This record gives sequence, structure tokens and C-alpha cells, in this order.
Amino acid sequence: MASAMSENKYTICHSEDDIKHNESPKISAIMFGLGVFGNVAALVILEIHRRRDSRANDRRHRGLFHIFINFLVFTDLAGTCLTSPVVQIAYAWNKTLVGMAPISVCKYFGSSMTFFSLATISLLFITALDKCFAIGHPYLYNRVVTKKWAYITISVMFLVCFLFCLLPFVEFGTYVQYCPGTWCFIDMNPCDIKHRVYANLYATIMLVLVLSTVACNGFVGYQLFRMYRRRNRQGSLMKSMRSSSERKVFVAHEVEHLIPLVFMTIIFIICTLPMVIRMFYNSIRTEENHENDLLALRFLSINSIIDPWVFILEFSLRFLCVFILLLIITVSLLPKFK
Repeated sequence: MASAMSENKYTICHSEDDIKHNESPKISAIMFGLGVFGNVAALVILEIHRRRDSRANDRRHRGLFHIFINFLVFTDLAGTCLTSPVVQIAYAWNKTLVGMAPISVCKYFGSSMTFFSLATISLLFITALDKCFAIGHPYLYNRVVTKKWAYITISVMFLVCFLFCLLPFVEFGTYVQYCPGTWCFIDMNPCDIKHRVYANLYATIMLVLVLSTVACNGFVGYQLFRMYRRRNRQGSLMKSMRSSSERKVFVAHEVEHLIPLVFMTIIFIICTLPMVIRMFYNSIRTEENHENDLLALRFLSINSIIDPWVFILEFSLRFLCVFILLLIITVSLLPKFK
């Protein structure tokens, strides 16, 4: 009996027009503010890094990394700016997404969430794959991979993600409203087999991309470890390098790029797995639980907030290290001036 009442409550949420008065917009507002601030700050820091790297050699390959990471941060920023204001408007008007417009707003929000979640993990995967290719096949990478290749790959990726999000508009999959009525997403408990296949397909794609990204980062880390162990010998992976000093610079440069990529991958795994698990779990059960679904969605949304802080904290840590070093030098020189 209780299960039937709960299921009926969640079914009503799909078509509810008004937000309950006990719902607070504070959490979503804080997430929106942190998301915008963090991503804008990350873009500024990335531009500082780009200008620093532009003074060094091998600009092309450093440029590729900056292209992928800049697109990743831009995607996070766009996702925050195109979805969070809708939630704030819903709270301000005390209207759910369905209440604001029966179909259009809910489909817009659901397709946006789907697109930006897929685009983010796809960009992480492409970046990891690029580093994997650069380490595993340096000679071929130097000859084939260019900035034009990077832009084409990103464009194709965005197109595929966009087309996938349009499938519910042609009755393959569907977007529905979830409690408290401030968000819409893929229906995780559909009756129609086509809609269930679409939900499982989304979860499977996300899981495969996450695992592939982890595998690529693991391969790069392993190869860098081998290079470090064999830095005084001419290894097969380093045959295109001209000197020992150049090899050391190469390894240090790749490690510098790998560290934020690994942290961002770990963050995405933590933020994505709850939604993937919920979708697979819901596909084998008929009961709905919008509280757990909302928690999984917030984890998914937090990713775009935490990602830029990887660069902010890295930059702050470097600044702090330089400050401490200068302080130590200053203190050590003070006795000489007495």
C-alpha cells in the first residue's frame, strides 16, 4: 500500500505545475554561483598557462592540450549557464518546468543535461586518448595530429552528442519531470521498451567512456613511469628525442598535463557513477524514488563546479610554493645585511 502511494506521488511529479513551498532554491543558487565563478577563473588561469607555454618550444602539442581543456571548461560553463537559470526562474515563479510550459521547457532542460554530461566525458576521453597516442606512438603522432585534427574531432563529438539528445524528439526515449519539479531528465522508469533501451544506452555510453578514459590515463602513467626509469637509455618510445635533457623536459611536461587530467577523471567518476547506477537500477525496477534520483543529478551537476577548481588549486599551489621559496631566500639573506 505504501509502495503504491509512493509510486503515485512520483507519477504526479511528472505533471505537477506548482513547486511546494517548503522547497528552497539555496542549494541550486550556490551551485550556480560556484559553477560560474570557478569556470571563469579556470579560463583565466588556462590563458595564463597558454601564454607561458607559447614562449617555449613544441607549441603545437601544448596547444592541443590547451584546446581540449579549454573546450572542456567552456562546456562546463555553458552547461551551468544554460540550465541553472531555468531552475532559479522556476523557484522565483513558484512554477515547475512543466508548469512554465507543458513540453518545451522540460525537453530543453532534459536534452541540455544529457548533452552536457555526454560532451564533458567525451572531451575528457578525447584528451586522455590524445595523450595516450602521443606517448604510445610519438613518431606517428608528430606527423599526423594537428590543431585542425583536434577541432574536427571536437566538432564531430559535439554533433554526435547533439544527435543523441534529439532521439527523444523522435519517440526513441523520453524526458520527464522529476520532483520537486525543478529538473527534467531521461525517463529512468519508462514502460515503453524503446524508452527503456534509450535510458540504458545512455548509461552504457557513460560507463564505457569513463572506463576508457581511466584505461588511457593508466596507460599514459605506466609509459611515463617507464620513461622515468629508463631516462638514461635510448628507449623505443623516446627515439625521436635528441638529448637526455629534452627527454627529461618531455616527461616533466607530460606529467604536468597528466596530473590535472587524472584528477578530473576521478572527479567525473565520483560524480557520474551515482547517475549511471540509478539508471541501471531503475531499469530493472518499477518503483520510482525521485529523492535518490535528485541526489544523483546533483552529483552529476557538481562535476562542472569541481572541474575548474583543479586548475585553480594547482595555480594557487604553485603561487604558494613560489611565495614560500622567496620567503625562505629572503629570510636566509637577512643576516648578511645586518
